[in-house]
Amino acid sequence: MSREDLYIATVLGSCVAVAVYAPVKRIGGLNHYLLPGGSYRNDPGENSSRYGLQAMELLIGALVDAGVSRHELRAKVFGGGNVLTSRSMVGTANVEFALSYLADHGIPVTDRDVEGEVARKLFMQPATGRVYVKHLEQSLLERNAIQEERDLQKIRKKDVYGDFILFEN
Repeated sequence: MSREDLYIATVLGSCVAVAVYAPVKRIGGLNHYLLPGGSYRNDPGENSSRYGLQAMELLIGALVDAGVSRHELRAKVFGGGNVLTSRSMVGTANVEFALSYLADHGIPVTDRDVEGEVARKLFMQPATGRVYVKHLEQSLLERNAIQEERDLQKIRKKDVYGDFILFEN
């Protein structure tokens, strides 16, 4: 989140990024999440911004803490390409979560570039709310899909019992 004249950048495959900004106060920010909704296990102790709910709450909370009223906020939604080899359609679920969350909280969506089978690189200017999007070549799409599949596997394998200690001979 920033008021400065700078760019925030990210690359998206099935992930979604939501640009939230207040045009009159010239402040905004960008989140980027991997999975829709809350944490994978609905564990209240898991407040990672890799989940849509936490990512949205953190960004909007930071803007409110900076003096922006919720009714001043506008949003733009990007990503959610169905690029993973699995059949989960996580990209579509990510987009549906973002649009539903924003509607439920009365935040208008002014622009979107979502879904399809394309990865995206985007740059946001937080002070203006401008977002520049480039659709990436197929080779970059494949590399991004491989990385996202690895990330999803790591999240799903996360140990619910804490760390183990290895005792060797």
